[in-house]
This record gives sequence, C-alpha cells and structure tokens, in this order.
Amino acid sequence: MPPAASPGSTAARRVPMRPSIDPPRTPVAERAARIRFRRALALMAMTLVVPGSAQLVAGSRRVGRIALRTWLALIVVALVSAIALAIDPELGLRLAFAPGLLLLLRLGLVALALGWAFLIVDAWRLGQPLTLSLGHRRAVVGVNGVLCFGVAGTLLFGAHLVNVQRDLVLTLSGDGVVSDAHDGRYNVLLIGGDSGPDRWGLRPDSMTVASIDASTGRTVLISMPRNLKNFTFPAGSVMARQFPKGFDADYLNGVNTWAQDHKELFPGDKDPGMTATISAIEGVTDLKINYWAMVNLRGFSDLVDAVGGVTLNVRTPIPIGGIGSKVYGYVPAGTHRLTGHQALWYARSRADSDDYSRMARQKCVLNAMLQQISPQSAIAHFSKIADASAALISTDLPASQFGTFAALALKARGQRISTLSLVPPLINTGAPDMDLVHRKVAEAIAKAEGDAPVVQAGGAGSGSGGGSKPKPRPSDQPITGGSVGTLKTGYVANQADDLGSAC
Repeated sequence: MPPAASPGSTAARRVPMRPSIDPPRTPVAERAARIRFRRALALMAMTLVVPGSAQLVAGSRRVGRIALRTWLALIVVALVSAIALAIDPELGLRLAFAPGLLLLLRLGLVALALGWAFLIVDAWRLGQPLTLSLGHRRAVVGVNGVLCFGVAGTLLFGAHLVNVQRDLVLTLSGDGVVSDAHDGRYNVLLIGGDSGPDRWGLRPDSMTVASIDASTGRTVLISMPRNLKNFTFPAGSVMARQFPKGFDADYLNGVNTWAQDHKELFPGDKDPGMTATISAIEGVTDLKINYWAMVNLRGFSDLVDAVGGVTLNVRTPIPIGGIGSKVYGYVPAGTHRLTGHQALWYARSRADSDDYSRMARQKCVLNAMLQQISPQSAIAHFSKIADASAALISTDLPASQFGTFAALALKARGQRISTLSLVPPLINTGAPDMDLVHRKVAEAIAKAEGDAPVVQAGGAGSGSGGGSKPKPRPSDQPITGGSVGTLKTGYVANQADDLGSAC
C-alpha cells in the first residue's frame, strides 16, 4: 500500500479530474448499453403500435390496461363502422353531416391525441434515458419527439377538419322544417344572386328548380327566366289574392322586392320576399317546393378555384365584362379547365348574347361541377371548399337533411341530367300559357322517371310544339353566345334529356 500523502504534499494539493460524460466502457458495458437503448426504442414502438403495452410490460399495469382496453374498443368500433359503410355507403354521408356526432368525434380525437402522446412520453421515461450514453440519449429524445408530434399532430389535424365540417354544416343549415318528398321527388329552388350579402334575394339573376328523385337522385333542372310576367300563384296563397289574374306588377325576379315592400301582407313572416318567390315558383311549375338555396355568384368563383377549376367546352369566346361596363377580356374558345373567374363569366356573361343563352351556359356549369367534383377531390380540398361554401350558399335546409342530399348528389354523379327552360320559343314570357307550362314540367319529370319516351338533346319534343320533325344534331346547329342554338330556335342545353351531351 502506498504511503498516505502528507497534508502539505503535492499529491494532497492535486485537484481530482472530473469523470468524462461517457467514460470508456468495457465490451460488456457496451453490450449492456446497446440492450438498454434497444429496449427504450422498443417501448416507444410498442406504444405506437399498441398503446398501453409498454406500461403493461414495464410500468403501471393499471394505466396499461385502461389504454389497451380503450384501444381495442376503438378497433372494434372502426371494424363495425367499416362493415356498416360497406353495406350502406350512404351511412357515411349521413354521419358526416350530423353536428352532434361531429362534436363527439372532435372531442374524441383531441382526447386520443393527448392520451397517446402521454403514453409515448411515459414509454420514453420507462426506457430510463438517464442510464443511456449521450448519443443514445439524444437519439431516444429525437424518436420520442417525432412520435409524439406525429401521432398527436395527425389526430389534432383530424379534429380540426372535423370541426371545420361541423362549422360548415351549422353555418349553412337553415331553420326550415323537415319536408318529405312530394310524389317521390324533392324539389329544391336554386336562386342565383350577384349582388353581395346585403342584397341577396332582391333581384335574383336566375331561378331553377332541381327536381330530384328521392330514390335514384335522377335530376331535372327546371329554369325560369327572370323576365317572366303575368304568371299565376297557387290558389289560396297571399300572392294569389293580390294578383288573381297573374303577376303584372313586375317580372318574376321582382316578386321578392314587391313582397318586401308589402310586409304587412305577411304578418309574422321573417322573410316575406322568399315566401312570395317560392309561391311564384310553385305557381309557375305546379311543383311543391321542399327547400330553397340562395347561391351567391360572387362566391361561386372561390368554389371553382377551391376544387382546382372546372373543365368546360367553350364553343365561342365569351366576353368578360360588358352590359354597363367595358369588355376587358374573353374566355377563350375550346375545351379548357377554367379558373373560378373564367367560369363565373362563362356563367354570367350576357354581352354578345342574351338571358336565355346565359341560362343554357349556367346549366352546363352545374352539370360539369356535379360530374367533376369527386369525393376524393372534395376531401383533398376540404378546407378551401368549406370556406368557399360558407360564403356561397344560404339555405333553409335543416342540418338533419344535409346527409340525405349529399347521398342524393353522390347518386346523381354519372347519371343524365334533364333540363327544361320556360323560355322562348317554348313559352311566351310576357303572357305564358300556364296550362302548357304545367304540362311541359310534368312531361320532363315523366321522361326522367322513364314514364315517357326519352328524347335526345335537341330532338323532337324539346321545342314548343313537340312536333315530329327532329331538330339538327347539336354539332350541326348554329351557336350564339357560346350555346348551341339561337334565340329564335332555342338553345339545346335549355331543353335536353341529357345535359352532358348538349354541353
């Protein structure tokens, strides 16, 4: 044994060296360190795959059992849901538009994100990071951070999307009363306005009834020109008592304004203008309207951009601008994928054309949007579509009915859409023959339901008299304002049994 150093010796005054952070290790120690490192990684991987398993192996068994049972319950729910959706695909759409269920799903995703992140952090703790070498310790911390942010971030983003969907449903839904289908069809009034939120409904640009088969989704678009006059209202209605011989105070698009100026005739009615407009549409079409939706054409541009554009066959250049302002551009002729700005002007332009040509083009836009916006595209652009839709549509459709109509829209994709426009030469807009109008509406619906011979676009029966002499094929017809046909002969897209072929 070496002699002890005296108090004043150099050895006694020597400062002991600090041990290094990672002192040299023997092969046995290195092997043990690698085992501990692999164990730490394994515990986190186990938590990623089966939450709670790390706690069952190396931590609190009570926490592990709760987490594992919760995980197994979620798997069972997911499997049952998948089977139910496989049997009834429409169920998913109905559930996706149920605000109460969406709120529960959002809260569940947030709770799952927090709980899972806690288990991953706890698995890191169970791996005893302080016993690892510095390099292994840093690696474990990095892996833990990636797993926590990856799992929790994904679930929280999912919760955000669910909340966006719920907000959209609540924003769009109206206070209308749930209405059953009439004669097997839902009749929805679509009103297009182009005057901003403070003037919606005052002077509608377009009025179309979408008559939808409640079982198949087969749709007939029945459009009325804004300059229709001297039409009658349903017997017994407020407007019928005021105008028993027909509405001669203004055009069809002025009914809303007239009713707003005579609110005393509609005591207790929050929106007499819409009530009177619906009454007018029911009188013109002889159809009972279930719901209405006001479409702001200014917001339509954002919706088209949100889905990445819409492909349309532009038959002739369509002016951008005009009618009170200068034409400052054109939507070029040809088949193009149009931006929202271009699609809006394709649908609304009246320069170098007329109202009835515009009505035909608007139908082509509706058909293209229905056929081209797939569920996959809607999911991929969900947030943008939700933002655009909130500014685009106002409706009285109750939230409980959104799923029903979403399912019908899915059924309608890929099916023929029929159109009927109550315009010249079929109808005299200044003095319409109401019996003829009602008969043409009934015939169009009967054809769509297969109860009458189907006539191809522009064929016999689509004109005013439904004569036996067929019209030329669309490719042989003249083109005015981008629509096949003319004001005198009528536009093919306005009277078609297959709107897609007419466009």
